[in-house]
Amino acid sequence: MSVLNLPVLVLNQNYEPLNVCRARRAVVLLYQRKAEMLEDGRGFIHGANQDFQIPSVIRLPYLVKRPFRAGRKLSRLEIFTRDRFTCQYCGKQTRQLTLDHVIPRYRGGPHTWENLVSACVPCNRRKAGKTPEEARMKLKQAPIAPRSNRYSYIPSQYLETREEWQRYLPH
Repeated sequence: MSVLNLPVLVLNQNYEPLNVCRARRAVVLLYQRKAEMLEDGRGFIHGANQDFQIPSVIRLPYLVKRPFRAGRKLSRLEIFTRDRFTCQYCGKQTRQLTLDHVIPRYRGGPHTWENLVSACVPCNRRKAGKTPEEARMKLKQAPIAPRSNRYSYIPSQYLETREEWQRYLPH
C-alpha cells in the first residue's frame, strides 16, 4: 500500500471524529492550512522543495455539523469483520471468503445484515441456492446487525488497529 493511501482520522473542531480520509487528502488540507496535525508518525512525503510529515490524526479548525446516522453501512468488509473472517458454516478462519444469503435472493431473501453471512468457497458451493436446512448445514451463529453508534461511519477495522486513534474515539 502506498503511503499516500494510508488512512487518516479527521476530527471536528470539538475533537469529535468526522471521518477517515487518505493521507494524500490530509497532506493537502495541512498544506492549505485547513487542518492541523495532532498525531504523526508514518514517515514523510518528499516534495520538490519541502518534506511533509504523513499525519495519522488531523483536526479541522472549524465546526462541521453532522446529522446522526442510523447504522453501519452494509458492505462485504463489514460483514466479514462482523463474522471475524470466519465461515459461518464450518468455522474455518480465512481471508478467502464469500458472502452468502441465508435465504437465497431468488427465493425472496433480502440483502440485509440479518440475511448475510461469511462463507468459505467450499461451503458456499455446497449450500448453493438452498436454505441451510435444505443443504443440511447449520449456522455457527445467527446473523445480526451491528449495534448502531454515532461513529459507525468509521470502518471497524480501524477502530481496533489504530492505537494512536484510541484517545479520540469514544469507548
